[in-house]
Amino acid sequence: MNVDALGQAVVDGAGPEELARHEVPADYYASYIHQDDVDMFRGVADKDVRKSLRLGRVPMPELAPDEVLVAVMAAAVNFNTVWSAIFEPLPTFQFLKHLARRGKWESRHDQPHQVVGSDAAGVVVAMGDGVRGGWKLGDHVVVSPSYADDQDPLVQDDSIKAGTLAWGFETNFGSFGHYCVVRSSMLMRKPAHLSWEEAAANPLCAGTAYRMLVSDHGARMKQGDVVLLWGATGGLGAYGVQFVKNGGGIPVGVVSSPAKEQLARDLGCDVVINREELGMAGYDGLDPGRTMEIGRRLGKIIRSQVGQDPDIVYDYVGQKTFGVSVFVAKAAGTVVTCGSSTGYQHQFDNRYLWMRVKRIIGSHGANMREQLDCNRLIERGRIAPTLSAVYPLAEVPEAVRLVQTNTHTGKVGVLCLAPSEGLGITDPVLRERIGEDRLTLFRRAT
Repeated sequence: MNVDALGQAVVDGAGPEELARHEVPADYYASYIHQDDVDMFRGVADKDVRKSLRLGRVPMPELAPDEVLVAVMAAAVNFNTVWSAIFEPLPTFQFLKHLARRGKWESRHDQPHQVVGSDAAGVVVAMGDGVRGGWKLGDHVVVSPSYADDQDPLVQDDSIKAGTLAWGFETNFGSFGHYCVVRSSMLMRKPAHLSWEEAAANPLCAGTAYRMLVSDHGARMKQGDVVLLWGATGGLGAYGVQFVKNGGGIPVGVVSSPAKEQLARDLGCDVVINREELGMAGYDGLDPGRTMEIGRRLGKIIRSQVGQDPDIVYDYVGQKTFGVSVFVAKAAGTVVTCGSSTGYQHQFDNRYLWMRVKRIIGSHGANMREQLDCNRLIERGRIAPTLSAVYPLAEVPEAVRLVQTNTHTGKVGVLCLAPSEGLGITDPVLRERIGEDRLTLFRRAT
């Protein structure tokens, strides 16, 4: 895994002038999937992502006028890379072909390989001649994963409504490499008190959680709201817990093990419930009677602890939990969902939705305004990273496998160009004020 001259200059801390003297390499080291492998898991029970995620050098694309080349110091794993690597629910090469129809610059994405990954922190090393916003070589940045079409009029209202794509999932040139290509409109300042790997862990999950719970486009959580969060120590769940607590709500977390119970309490959950207490072992979410039984048991526990049913249910688990979510939300309450990691086909008793005037809100990613508001909270130390483990880039397949098998907590990080953990901190005073115990909670719990 040889590092080219430009990448080495970044690692050595070169300033803007020195970075400008280095040529952008013709290719770079990355983890990617290949279209030749899309049928490899047909008829296979265990679709092991370690078999489909390749490692090697890929061609460097030409930068569009509004794009920036970022030397990736660290990245993080999201479940969308699992979907990419098992080629389900459909191969993401179809997304690349669809994107390529938009025109010249988008056509670069349609390659036989796709560099995956949707979270990154790094250094700006090259820019297209149309980049605005005050960005310069050497800037330390994190990347919003929302890839928006700025020529779509709907973007002026909300880029998500305009069909924003997930960078590194529905686009190419993602974060699992020595470099990534992003639009300048996707850049945010890196929180100065965080290391590269801590900063990389935040954008996708924290931004998604912010939109789901806080934004006008989501559940519009109020102070005092009781919020039930499935998977409270997972990547999305752990940020959700923090936003609820930070906003004056009452987080009720559901977890899957005794070890995660204590972590959820340390994170800020007022109430912690183990799924085993609910009789959910092996449940697929498709038995109406059992759904109601679980819902009644869950509702009784929550009412005994906080005195009421949940105002908001935060569900990214999907098929196994969604029927219970609809049942257990209070009358006129809200279920907000952003994904379905256990299956897309949700079954629920609609009487408990319409007769009790509940709402279901679909939420997907975050627009740039939401990402910036979220990043501001991270910069001020109000929201902490949920990084639990870190792998080198050469072991991306193992890192993604950890997420695929749900044997992780929080977020799993990847060191790309950064030679070791703990680098990139430029405001140690703020870090000390926030406290290592808070910033490294998930590292110490695993």
